[in-house]
Amino acid sequence: MRTFVMGDIHGAHKAFLQCLERSGFDRAKDWLIVLGDVCDVYPEVRQCIDELISLKHCDYVIGNHDLWTLDWAIRGLKPDLWLEQGGDQTILSYGGDLMLPKHVDFLNKAHSCLEVNGCAYVHAGFDPNQPLKTQSLKVLAWDRDLLRRAWEEKKAGRNHPIGCYREIFLGHTPSCVFLEGTFPLHLCNVWAMDTGAGWNGPLTIMDVASKEYWQSDPTSALYDGMGRSKRGD
Repeated sequence: MRTFVMGDIHGAHKAFLQCLERSGFDRAKDWLIVLGDVCDVYPEVRQCIDELISLKHCDYVIGNHDLWTLDWAIRGLKPDLWLEQGGDQTILSYGGDLMLPKHVDFLNKAHSCLEVNGCAYVHAGFDPNQPLKTQSLKVLAWDRDLLRRAWEEKKAGRNHPIGCYREIFLGHTPSCVFLEGTFPLHLCNVWAMDTGAGWNGPLTIMDVASKEYWQSDPTSALYDGMGRSKRGD
């Protein structure tokens, strides 16, 4: 069994399938950890969640867009910010109707964070001075301070690990925020896996052991220029 990690999918089912195919992911044997935000932006959220459910070994860490989607699915909430950041496409993927109960259940049962073999997997970030399991879902799904700190440390030539984990894998903040490029960033012991699939970049999947990674075509090419047209969360 190989262990793979994937960044924010954002409803891009075509990109998701390309990553699985190009990495040689074995659906019967390999393990996939997804760092949240399967929802919003591109029009195939429903197909993406069906795909995740179909995988034999898959752990899902919830993201901020997934939390927005649950607020709609369970409470009927549709804040303007969510709709502007791609929530309208999530609603359309369900025909403008209710989310499938098994999909609500999938998101409800997602991990807030995951600790495996000395590594931490989280959507956004956390306070490295506090135990991971004690931190709020808001911090885990929204924090950007951890990644900024890793960037500043690396830029200053200090490559010391941040916190107690051997490696930290996170999504949420596209790598292009720090560098012109659409590839995973390795900053100290932090791997930033959101390579901009929710904008116009590729989706990325990585072999956790070897650090070899594979990418989809740019999502803007797969979906005829769709995607978020302005910065957001």
